[in-house]
Parts: sequence; C-alpha cells; structure tokens
Amino acid sequence: MATIVVKLGSSIVADARGDVRTDVVGRVCEDAAALHHAGDSVVLVTSGAIARGMREMAMPARPRTIDELQAASAVGQGKLYRTYDELLRAHHVPSAQVLLTFFDMSARTHYLNARRTLRKLVEWRVVPVINENDTTTTDEISFGDNDFLAAQVAILLGADVLLLLTDTEGLHTADPRRDPAATLISEVTDFASLDHLQIGVSTSPLGSGGMRSKVVAAEMATAAGIPSVIMSGLRAGLIVDAAVGANVGTRFHPQEGRVSSFKLWLKYAKPSHGRVLVDRGAEHALRERGTSLLPVGVVEVSGAFNAGDAVEVAAAGDGGRAIGKGIVNYSAEELRSVMGRKTAEVRAMLPRATEEAVHRDYFVLD
Repeated sequence: MATIVVKLGSSIVADARGDVRTDVVGRVCEDAAALHHAGDSVVLVTSGAIARGMREMAMPARPRTIDELQAASAVGQGKLYRTYDELLRAHHVPSAQVLLTFFDMSARTHYLNARRTLRKLVEWRVVPVINENDTTTTDEISFGDNDFLAAQVAILLGADVLLLLTDTEGLHTADPRRDPAATLISEVTDFASLDHLQIGVSTSPLGSGGMRSKVVAAEMATAAGIPSVIMSGLRAGLIVDAAVGANVGTRFHPQEGRVSSFKLWLKYAKPSHGRVLVDRGAEHALRERGTSLLPVGVVEVSGAFNAGDAVEVAAAGDGGRAIGKGIVNYSAEELRSVMGRKTAEVRAMLPRATEEAVHRDYFVLD
C-alpha cells in the first residue's frame, strides 16, 4: 500500500477573511479517508494557522512582524487542528497533531526523531496533521507556506507520492488569473525546461508560498525518487485520482540518479554557516571524481562556523560559482590556519584533525 503526503496551502484552507473553508477541507478529508480505508497511509501537511488566528483576532491584514505572526499562529493552530480532527473522525479516521520547526528538519538528531514519530503514527494507522510550529520558529514562515516542509516530510517517510494542493489546476505557462492564454503544463520531466517561465510567489493575502515554492518542493521530492503533483484542491475526488496516477494537474516525474535521503537533508534542510572557496584542482576533484575536499585545495574561508556545521563550497574563480554543500570537519579558525597546506603539514599543526576538510560522504553537489 502507498504512503501519500498531501499538502494544503493557505488559499485552500482559508478564505479571504481567514475563515476555514470547511467545505474544501471536508472534501480533502473525505478523500484522505477513502485512501485510508483502502489501506493506504495518508499524511496531511497544512497551512492556515496564521490565517485562522487573524480571523479570530479580527485582523484586517496579514501581520508583518515575527511576534505578531507567532501570536496569530498560537491563536489559530488549535482551532485549525480541531477542524481536521472533527472532519476525519466523521469518517472514522484517527488523527494526530504534529508541529515541526525548521530546527527539527535541520538538526540531524531531531530529523531522525521526527521520522521515527511519524513512522510510528503511520504504523498505528493514524493520520498525522502536520504544520510548522510558527509560535517558536525564528524565521517568518521558514518553509514557504509549508511546501518545503511537505517535501521534507515526503522524503523522510519515503512517500510514494507528494500532492501539493493549490487553487489552480496546476502549473501553467503563465499566471492563468492574469493571462487568459496561459496553458496547463501536464507533466515535467526536466526542471531546466521551466527556466524560461515566470513562476511567481504568493498572490494570496493570507499565504507566503506561491507556485515557485511548490515547484521547488516538487524538485526536492523528485530528486528522492518521489513523484509529485501540483493540482487543484477545490474539486472532490482529485486526490484519489492523483494518488493512483491519473492525469491530474501537473505531474513531476522522479529524477534520474536518485540522491540519498541524507544528502537531500544536507542539501535542502541543513543551513550553511560559512563559505569555502577552492582552487581549480579541488573543484575538478569534487565535480568529476567525487573525492573529498582536503585543506590543500582551500584558498579562502568566510563566515564563523564550527566542526560539524554545513558550509557552501564554491570555486575561487568564475565569480565564486557554487559547487556544493558539505559538513566541515574543522572550525573556521582552524581551516583558515591550515588552508593551502598539505596533509603532513596539517597533521603537524593539528595532530587530532581529520585528513579531509569535507569528507565526500558528507558532501553534495549543487
């Protein structure tokens, strides 16, 4: 049986005033229940807590400051989850509220713990209803209206499909609300083919995502071998159709050369704390031979980081072209002291240091 991650954006969950669209959310829960009773595992990732809090507090516009956003989320989150719980229970489906932060995704131990918890809920045949914990996050909507979060959840669970619900039929050649000539793109096999499109950010007064964040989420998931669909969440039955592979919305096919879940976590979830510039020899070794980065190939270190942090690795020439990201074995101060030096010299200066500045197993190409 399949594991299906369904993400509902603010435009699906709440109307322009911030009221929960119980008719729309009800249809989503009905479809989720149908899949659940058929033996599939369904995970819901929802936005809308801030919108719900705005309505409760009679706010005329979306807050801008962090403390107001967090407070609005605190007011709305419990009420939002209660809606899901009641709608799912009406179909005899148990649910659980799960709140995650960017830190839960970026810290490896927290990431693994979140995976264990979600897997246990799925094993218990409980539908997790996941939202970002906006009340404690330090960045405004870190996950881009939860599109990023949904992709990370799909990856950590090894889902069979990721469904990103929006208020349009899918990805179009242009914004269909502004360009009547815009046509639906039914499938995407190469993300480079989308480079010429003007894929926008949120046009909703309640949300923070938009089509661009959904395309990025699809790219993340398909890199892990998970097909993804951007589709309308306004019509009944479409979730069930999309879950079984029907021609619905815009389907993004899995990319060739599947990347490990660890390297996807490193690439998309773990934040960088500095930048390391390398010479041409090191760049070639990283790109073409898949070797580790040694201190001798480092020519410049910027930022303040500790051993175990992630750093961006870029070419010293060509305007600092990005090469990838890796977990560094040295602090910034240590790496500055040994950069450009051969292994024997490094060992003399730092006897306990590892040979590699960034080991190839902990490096992912850009």
